[in-house]
Amino acid sequence: MTETSPQIHSTPPTPSDAQLESVPLTAEHLLTNRRSEPSGGWRRLVWLLSGKKIIPSESAAEIERRTLIAQAQTPVARGHHRIAVMSLKGGVGKTTTTAALGNTLASLRGDRVIAIDANPDRGTLGLKVKSETAATIRTLLAEAPHILRYADARAFTSQSPARLEILASDTDPAVSEAFNAEDYRTVAGLIERYYSICITDCGTGLLHGAMGATLDLADQIVLVSLVAVDGANSAAATLDWLNAHGHADLARNAIVVLNAVEPKTDVDLDLLERHFATRCRTVIRIPYDPHLKEGAEVDLARLRPTTRGAYLRLAAAAGQAFSLHPDRSH
Repeated sequence: MTETSPQIHSTPPTPSDAQLESVPLTAEHLLTNRRSEPSGGWRRLVWLLSGKKIIPSESAAEIERRTLIAQAQTPVARGHHRIAVMSLKGGVGKTTTTAALGNTLASLRGDRVIAIDANPDRGTLGLKVKSETAATIRTLLAEAPHILRYADARAFTSQSPARLEILASDTDPAVSEAFNAEDYRTVAGLIERYYSICITDCGTGLLHGAMGATLDLADQIVLVSLVAVDGANSAAATLDWLNAHGHADLARNAIVVLNAVEPKTDVDLDLLERHFATRCRTVIRIPYDPHLKEGAEVDLARLRPTTRGAYLRLAAAAGQAFSLHPDRSH
């Protein structure tokens, strides 16, 4: 009787979790010359000393920065997004915040970003960029029927090195006072055709002519407060007013900026932040910066690294709302 050799059935090894992990077949992952070179610090030193062959792993801070940049670069749903920067109290850095936020977004994105001055009391947004034209929001309104393409609109704006465009207001308070809700809607309609993001530097009052239209059309608001008792109370009162006048959604999804205009303060920042964190979407602290204290053109390159980082967090927070589809049925 012939013995039959037993058949041996080999069981294939179970793939490990590492083997099951899918590796994206993109140029960034597969081509070593496509990996981002270190921007500075010891990682760049190692990279240079290795003949640009070794790229050490990113630090937690670098990973966070890359995440924030990606959020600021979020594509805009429906093609246009409006941000209203406001405060009930003057002198809190509202216009500076408008310019710095706009510059940060414009420097990171490939689409067009514009900031417009809707302040009825001689707004100063035009001072935050080197002037390229004497045109104002009033002259834009006068020529509105003839603006048929982007080049026509660009003739009325000045552009910063970061590619932010600014549409200035009239310097004569008597003229700019006439800027009303219908005027704002006309300008907003023109801007919507040619720009992806419009940041409006609002006046300090809540009842002036253009404010109603600004809030009706806004997709989100940035509420600027001084790091001071009176500034915090004014910001809180603004949220109360918004909630009481049909803008509860804007208040709930607002970004509150705690703006330090002095190097030192006795205000409990943690307590201040906790208060507003319970009332709005997020709170961003902007540290004191001597460049901003000058009150002139806002140049991102002249800001301290901590200040640039704070504005990046602000831009990222704003960017988180870009993918939403707001109700524009007003």
